[in-house]
Amino acid sequence: MNKAITEGLLLTPPPFANGLDVYSSGDGTPGSDTYENSPNGVFVPADQDFGGALEVLKITGTQRVRYMGQTPLLPGCYLRITVRVKAISGNFPSVRISGYPARGDGSIATGVSTFGPTSPLNTYGEVVELSAIVGVAPRRGVDLAWGTEPVYGHFGVEFIGQNGGIIRVDDFEIEDITSVFLRDMLSMVDVQDYGAIGDGNTDNTAAFEAANAAANGRTVFVPSGVYRLTGDVTFDTPVKFEGRVSMPANAQLLLRRNFDLPNYIEAFEDEELAFLKAFQALLNNSDHESLDMGGRKVWVRGPLDMRSAVPDQASYATRRMIRNGQLEAAPSAAWDTDVVTSAATYTPNDPRRLSNVVNVANVPVGALVEGTGVGREVYVWSKNNATQEVTLNQPLYDAAGTQNFTFRKFKYLIDFSGFSQLSKFGMADVEFQCNSRCSGVMLAPSGSTFQLRDCFVSRPLDRGITSHGEGDQGMFIERCQFLSAEEPQIVSQRSSIALNANANDIKLRNNRATQFRHFAMLCGQNNIITGNHFFQGDSVGNGIRSAGLILTQTHSSSIVSSNYVDNCFIEWTNEHDPSPAFTGGFSFSSLGIVDNIFLSGDVAPWFRRLYT
Repeated sequence: MNKAITEGLLLTPPPFANGLDVYSSGDGTPGSDTYENSPNGVFVPADQDFGGALEVLKITGTQRVRYMGQTPLLPGCYLRITVRVKAISGNFPSVRISGYPARGDGSIATGVSTFGPTSPLNTYGEVVELSAIVGVAPRRGVDLAWGTEPVYGHFGVEFIGQNGGIIRVDDFEIEDITSVFLRDMLSMVDVQDYGAIGDGNTDNTAAFEAANAAANGRTVFVPSGVYRLTGDVTFDTPVKFEGRVSMPANAQLLLRRNFDLPNYIEAFEDEELAFLKAFQALLNNSDHESLDMGGRKVWVRGPLDMRSAVPDQASYATRRMIRNGQLEAAPSAAWDTDVVTSAATYTPNDPRRLSNVVNVANVPVGALVEGTGVGREVYVWSKNNATQEVTLNQPLYDAAGTQNFTFRKFKYLIDFSGFSQLSKFGMADVEFQCNSRCSGVMLAPSGSTFQLRDCFVSRPLDRGITSHGEGDQGMFIERCQFLSAEEPQIVSQRSSIALNANANDIKLRNNRATQFRHFAMLCGQNNIITGNHFFQGDSVGNGIRSAGLILTQTHSSSIVSSNYVDNCFIEWTNEHDPSPAFTGGFSFSSLGIVDNIFLSGDVAPWFRRLYT
């Protein structure tokens, strides 16, 4: 790229032979003294080395020769100023290229260097060639890195040191040498050319936005370094990251043209952080309905709090998907289950509430509740520290009075529980590799139509999918594999559960689950469970078996069809009824179990395929 060629810019000043009225002995600005009719400057028409030359007598501490014309400074353009000089007589000064960095109003831009390297003159008649490069970014080889504030410059040379010497100066040469610095200006825009500095401290938000605005379809290039961004940055053009960016949690990076996880990993050089920042962009913009993980594996060091990635979004109800990748739990103490024991009071008349909870602030929302009269898969839905109350996702039974409850907060690879509501969200073709260290997915406390499709939930420590509220309304779990971490253990020693749900209209279709304590516990109505294979056997002779599917609504209004119920059974219970003796209304009705395969081996003689 050469602006003199592509845009016809006149960069090189006119020769001294054309007149000295455009050459200043000051800073080069309009009104400064010139060498026209100056007592210490004269044009020499025939110099043996230079042809025409300006002969200067040094009479001031810094004797300048500056071109008064405005040499434009453009982002992405690098100029080299070249001058040849020689000492003729008298004292020897030192010489250097210098310039005046001018703002648009002509005032000087401060905080930048105004001169290049200094060279001494120590031999009469010896030609010394000087050059200096000026541009926006402090690249290697750039002598005058002026940033984006100056829009033009007055360039020339200046002599420092002893006075009394006579020096001759050849005509100035200013040329565009951008091609030396930029890899391919026809297809790339470098953020450094718009003022970006990769020192980890400078705020580069404006520079990144300026580069995006100038790209016009070309690729934006982020060279090596750490680029701090304090605000939102959107790229409407492809971006290539050689360096990395850092930004606060509430600032967004949107890569519209290459919105996928591999590019966010390049941007942040941290897989876990990149995943959260990409999720943030997914929820805060309408350009993309899904985040493609590009087949990448994200090494996760602790629970991914998805709400923390979008601090401005307490709830979300627009269709979004995450697909095509793997999340794998790394060794970390962050996966350890939090266990809290507190005394609390339960009243059957208020069946989903614990009151007078001791140290309620320590009770984690989303924790599994254990105690006398507590059924399976009862969780802390919410809590109120001021009133010392805990709201449960299901009622207790035969638990009236005050007792000690144990609250176990499992840790999850993906945790949506920080949202107040999350609807129309799904994950597809994702493997949750829990590695017996953690659980899989914790749903939001409310919301509808969460979807998990064609996913693997592999070796969860405690749970595959947990709903601690009603964020599972209308949930779809389809064509997923749930692979237990407890396969080597006999049935009676297993404790992990593939999934639970509390709300209505759950669809479990064409899934496969192996050797959990239970496959699914559904506590709502109007469910469709079809085409699933859940296997829970072991090789113990006359061995016990556990429930594969548990339904806790007595008026179930559900269909269980075309499943392969393998070495387990279906259990229909009322354990979440605060008055289990009640038999009125629709007690134990409206359940269809049709066209299923029941297979059992090595089971105890009292084994049954349906328990109520």
